[in-house]
This record gives sequence, structure tokens and C-alpha cells, in this order.
Amino acid sequence: MKDVRIVVDVMGGDEEPQVVLDGISAALAADPALTVLAAGPQDIVVPFCDSTDRAEALIAPDVITMEDDPIQAVMTKRKSSIVIGCRAVKKGIADGFFSAGSTGAVTAAGTAYVTPFRYVTAEGERRPIRPCITSTLPNRSGGLTVFCDMGANPDVDPDDMVRFAQMGAAYASCVLGVKNPRIGLMSNGTEDTKGSHFTKECFPLMRQQVKGFSGNCEGSDMVSGNVDVVVTDGFAGNVALKATEGAAKFIMSELKGALMGSLKGKIAAVLLKDELKAIKAKLSGDAKGGAILLGLRGVVLIGHGATSVEAVKNGTLAAAEAVRADLVQNVADSMEGIL
Repeated sequence: MKDVRIVVDVMGGDEEPQVVLDGISAALAADPALTVLAAGPQDIVVPFCDSTDRAEALIAPDVITMEDDPIQAVMTKRKSSIVIGCRAVKKGIADGFFSAGSTGAVTAAGTAYVTPFRYVTAEGERRPIRPCITSTLPNRSGGLTVFCDMGANPDVDPDDMVRFAQMGAAYASCVLGVKNPRIGLMSNGTEDTKGSHFTKECFPLMRQQVKGFSGNCEGSDMVSGNVDVVVTDGFAGNVALKATEGAAKFIMSELKGALMGSLKGKIAAVLLKDELKAIKAKLSGDAKGGAILLGLRGVVLIGHGATSVEAVKNGTLAAAEAVRADLVQNVADSMEGIL
């Protein structure tokens, strides 16, 4: 197994730093070829690293909170764990970075310091590609569906959508092992003629330039298993994701209420205890660890703010897995003319 060095943002997430430290310990126990650089204030990370094998302290006195303006914070708090973590990847000190902190700040710092790949426009101008937030959702076929963009880019061009599709396909191939990913463009119907003016602009470009493009798909295909990758802009993607998460929480809450509301339900709950736990685990984000920011010259993984020990462990391991799968190079290879 290849040795990998991952920076973990100890100050990321809504919980106390100890939750992150415990998650790091769990990740180190699960992966003997992993070294973690714990980024955070000296009084928190140094004692932990001194008492832990394969853990190194990365001193970061500043903290970016969830209330901070992401771009402003990245510009002014240059000694924060998020900025220092991304700079460590840029400098080659680490292979990847994981944080459950502010999504906006991690995206901004990743774009500014890890830096995105560039492409040459038709006019010969070099421009950075837009990184997209990508993760997976469980589907009815028993597998996982890649979903991008989840919120990094509310306003995009059709060319950006083509790249999101190509990067999402690369993720499906090298991380999930899907040989020939089927790519769907999210619209309000599966017919070729359906969609907004924007999606109708995207459709012919994706048909021409995206290998495995299977046409339009609907919101339900996020979990249907009919396609392997669902592509949309960051605005629609974030709305769809939050609606899906909200629906899942509502259903679980209603199910719990129905089961606990009567003696018959309580007996059923006892009999179905293992099955209910399995459903809850499948719907939880802890198992995935986080969402990856595709398009950068390094691995950057963003965890859920309401994190747990298990989520930090899995996020750290997922970052290491992406490094070992050579995800960054595979993403670059998926797009023509990338510099």
C-alpha cells in the first residue's frame, strides 16, 4: 500500500476539536500506510501528535468559523488551518487535505492555493477551470451515483458543464470502479427537447464531447441507478441535494414516530433493529466522509459540518484513497487541452 500524507483540519466542523482528533486516531489505526498532519492551534495539535504515531503537527493559530465570509476569511486569516492545509498540498508537503469546516472557505482556499487546472479558450486565452463539488448518493440498484456540482458554482457556462461531466465520469471510473459511466444531464424530463434555455445549450455540447453521455435525466435519477453520474450547475445541485437530504430526514423521523407510537410498532422496531440501522447508515453522510473538490491540482475533501468521529475517520481515509487512485491525474486526462 502506498504511503500517503493527509492534512486534517482539526478546527473544522461544529463539534469540539477532540472529535476530529479521535477521528484522526481511528483513521491511523485503519490505515498503516497513512500519516496525518493535524492542522490547528499549537496547544491542541502538538500534545496530540506527540502522543500519536504517524501524526505530525501543522501549527495554524487562526480559525475560520462558519460565520466568517469565506473569501474574506481566506484572504485575511492566512494562518488558519484551512489555508495552511491547502498550502501544504500546493507545496507537496502533503498529498491531500480534509476539512469539515466552511465549504465556501475550503473551496476558496483550494482554488487560491491548490489551484485549478487551466485550459486554452478558442481565442487562445488560458483560463482556470471551475472546480466542482462532487460526492455520491446511494441508489436503488444497490450502488452509488456520482453527483456534481453540489454547490461550488451557482452560475456556469455550458462549457463548464461539459467539464463537470468529464470530471464526474473520471471519479466514477477510478474511485468507484465503473468501467463505462453513464452520464445524465439533470433536466425537467428525459426527452432530448426538455429543459431550460441553459440545459438546451448544454445538451448538444455534452452529446458531442462527453463519452458515455446518455441524455437528460430527472431529479429522481439522483437515486434511481439509471445513470452513474448526474450533472447540473451548483445552484440547482445544491437545492436538489438539500431537498433530498430533507426528505430522507423527514421519512426517517416519521418512521421512528410510527414505530414508537404503539406497542405493535415497538415490537416491529425490535425485530427490524438491524435493518433500520443499515438504512440509517446508508442515508448518513458519515460513511462517505465528504465531498471532493474536482478540478484542482491536488486532493481536497470537504466533510459535513455536523461531523462525527466516524465521519472524520472516513473522510481522511477517502482522501487517502483518492490519492492512491491517482484521481487528480485521471481527472486531468479526462479533459482535452488541460494545462
